[in-house]
Amino acid sequence: MSKLRSAVHKGKKVAVENTGTVKRNKRQVAAVKEEPIEAKSSSYHYFQNPEDIGSFRSNLLSWYDQTKRELPWRTVAMTEKDINVRTYAVWVSEIMLQQTQVATVIDYYNKWMKKWPTVEKLAEATLEEVNQMWAGLGYYSRGRRLHEGSQKVVSELGGEMPRTTEQLLKQLPGVGRYTAGAISSIALGQVAGAVDGNVIRVLCRARAIGADSTSPAVTEALWKIADTLVDPQRPGDFNQAMMELGARVCTPKNPLCNQCPIKTHCHAFKKVSVKQEKECNTLNCKLNPAVNGSIPDIESCVTTGPCQLCLSESWDSQLGVQNYPRKPSKKAARVERTLVCVLEREKVGDEREYLLTQRPSKGLLAGMWELPGVLEEEGSSEMKCKKSLCAEVGKLLGVLLDREPLEFVGEVVHIFSHIHQTYVVYSMVCPAHKNEEKPTIRWITRSALQEAAVSTGVKKIMKLFESKKSPKGDSTTKDNKRKGSASKDEKKPKKVKESGGGKQLSLTKFFTLSKTN
Repeated sequence: MSKLRSAVHKGKKVAVENTGTVKRNKRQVAAVKEEPIEAKSSSYHYFQNPEDIGSFRSNLLSWYDQTKRELPWRTVAMTEKDINVRTYAVWVSEIMLQQTQVATVIDYYNKWMKKWPTVEKLAEATLEEVNQMWAGLGYYSRGRRLHEGSQKVVSELGGEMPRTTEQLLKQLPGVGRYTAGAISSIALGQVAGAVDGNVIRVLCRARAIGADSTSPAVTEALWKIADTLVDPQRPGDFNQAMMELGARVCTPKNPLCNQCPIKTHCHAFKKVSVKQEKECNTLNCKLNPAVNGSIPDIESCVTTGPCQLCLSESWDSQLGVQNYPRKPSKKAARVERTLVCVLEREKVGDEREYLLTQRPSKGLLAGMWELPGVLEEEGSSEMKCKKSLCAEVGKLLGVLLDREPLEFVGEVVHIFSHIHQTYVVYSMVCPAHKNEEKPTIRWITRSALQEAAVSTGVKKIMKLFESKKSPKGDSTTKDNKRKGSASKDEKKPKKVKESGGGKQLSLTKFFTLSKTN
């Protein structure tokens, strides 16, 4: 009996353990079912047929040969036999073209190449000379990276520019995946894709890629397509043709689809055409029931699950091909208010001089010269603002300044890519004091400042300052008290054309003339 009871007990225990195993398996199955289905991308978004790829290349290059713009860097790439000079010239053009329109770059490029025709010449220049040449082009870190790169090429690479896409990417500061591909294909003839903003737009429309164009999945898909399409015989021309197409035909707004050389390969164009035909057929059928309207099918993406490249929003018929690409909403620009002082002093011959201070070597406008200033604390009274600004200027000069002579001039708005900057401008005549020579501060005449390498923001401030002065030019206007809210003109200052005819001059040429006796 005891053996029987023991056997029964063991049986129950085994049954309980088996039951527990079954329950755990059920939970595991449930957990598997709850996992999200991984999004995939179908062949619809890629080029599969070799004939389509060949047709795409030939149509695009034929259009490019007939309509391309004559640009100085393209001329160098086609005619320069020295591979080192050719690579350097294309490198300079690609860095200048980042975030900047072609029309703006041309004049800067020609001046740059005339002054520094080789990488060795650029390496010999000072950073101040580079900043001076770059003044007005914006995104000043680009010029600094070109300068750093040239010095690295001379000191570490024996003056030889990198010869491959991989070397360009690893050895030159400021050169990313796109820039490396563009330089290597245009200057060196390497078969490498190049995906910039224009190419992103062309490929997203051609392959109906509507997901966030900055997402990793879309980025990798676009590079895969670009590397597949690039013509092995003319890689540089092909990449430039893609950029040209995006800049002139496949534009962000009002694209010229009927003039597009690759419209037969464009999914977005086909989709718009089919939808328009459907609408016409539907209207004809309503007006004339006897008409049998045959409605064509729209080729579309077919996957077993969600596609990571397709539109996540519904199709907007008013946008047409402009449904592609979809970009994430821009991050709002940071709002800043900076207190700025136009500090002036009289010199021999009654020519006034103004105090400039040098910005840090890193960050926004690195190494550039500007008027002294300090960030305004939120909610500060005018008295507190004056006290803060006087303390900053006094620290630069090594003296204590009284805030009373500080007079309000107005406000200047200047927009950076990520900062909405408002300069709250004050002026003051410098009190007599023993001048301390410091490497980070300089006195410079108004005429010299006009031609010097200062930012557009400084030029705007000086224009406002000049406009507020009396006709005699020796004092500010009587009504210079800071209001609670700026006037209409102060909120939206008129744009003043900068003098573009004169050559930008180095500040050091004037500093020696500005030393106190």
